[in-house]
Amino acid sequence: MKLVLKSPLDMHLHLRDADMLKIVAPLSAESFSAAIIMPNLIPPVSTKEAVQGYRKRIKEAIGGEKFEPLMTLFFRTEYDYEFLEEIKEDIAAIKLYPAGITTNSEEGIDNFSLDALAPVLESMSELGIPLCVHGETNGFVMDREAEFIPIYERLAKRFKNLKIIMEHITTKDAVEALDRYENLYATITLHHLYITLDDVAGGLLKPHLFCKPIAKRPEDRMALRRVAFSAHPKVMFGSDSAPHPREKKEAPGCAAGVFTAPIALQALAQIFHEAGVLENLQKFVSDNAQNIYKIKPPEKEVVLLYEDFEVPQSYSDVVPMFAGEKLKWRIESVL
Repeated sequence: MKLVLKSPLDMHLHLRDADMLKIVAPLSAESFSAAIIMPNLIPPVSTKEAVQGYRKRIKEAIGGEKFEPLMTLFFRTEYDYEFLEEIKEDIAAIKLYPAGITTNSEEGIDNFSLDALAPVLESMSELGIPLCVHGETNGFVMDREAEFIPIYERLAKRFKNLKIIMEHITTKDAVEALDRYENLYATITLHHLYITLDDVAGGLLKPHLFCKPIAKRPEDRMALRRVAFSAHPKVMFGSDSAPHPREKKEAPGCAAGVFTAPIALQALAQIFHEAGVLENLQKFVSDNAQNIYKIKPPEKEVVLLYEDFEVPQSYSDVVPMFAGEKLKWRIESVL
């Protein structure tokens, strides 16, 4: 059995920088056509020069691979209309982080007053720049996303022409919000389709499955699977693949992030096949994103074969999800 995916897209990807960038960027570029690149470097990507410089480093890291890095800007309230108009052609979206909520987000937003955010969001609305949001509060870890839903609702109501992407949703609350507001969309990760909190901490702690937002309950996973498997037109694949060196994961103060980039398409094919909805995977990994972001990615065909694939124990010093395990699909070729 074969499966052909046309121009697969990763709509939420961390490539890091420097040596880590050189390790992980080629792994995404090999099988994906394009990806939305997160801006939470140190310092954050918040100027035109930083966007262009980071894009150049990514292109150098991937060599001759046909892959388009879709750049994002780190949200700041001081951006004005003139700046955003000037940088619009260099970016696909602007990413908003609550301050301190995840990796390298200390310079994020700590005031969600709509009046404080309005000047930037109104400019983005006029210019057609999407807003990507890491939607969590600083509350109890299992409730953070659900507590953030009212903020999404206020944003969606006030800025009706602003395309808002709820990043890496993990709860049934976020799934339910999708259909209440025309301008709300969402990305869903591979790992949140597979795991619940029990897989992370129900027995011995599995640090390579620890992520933010944290994996939730079985009923939340069921809601995510329902919209992903049905290829709901407002959801799209975003891996949130977040590499950390082994010593940062297998350590006190374990770094948050699951590394899935090189095994994502194989694992997605497996779970969609098991659900009997393999025909919907193309929409989830490409077509929906093209419609939502109004993009035309480079042409690429990934041919997957229904044969065992043993996941490597590591890629350099980065341990992937399913390390050492066998998946039921492998990539046969990329055209």
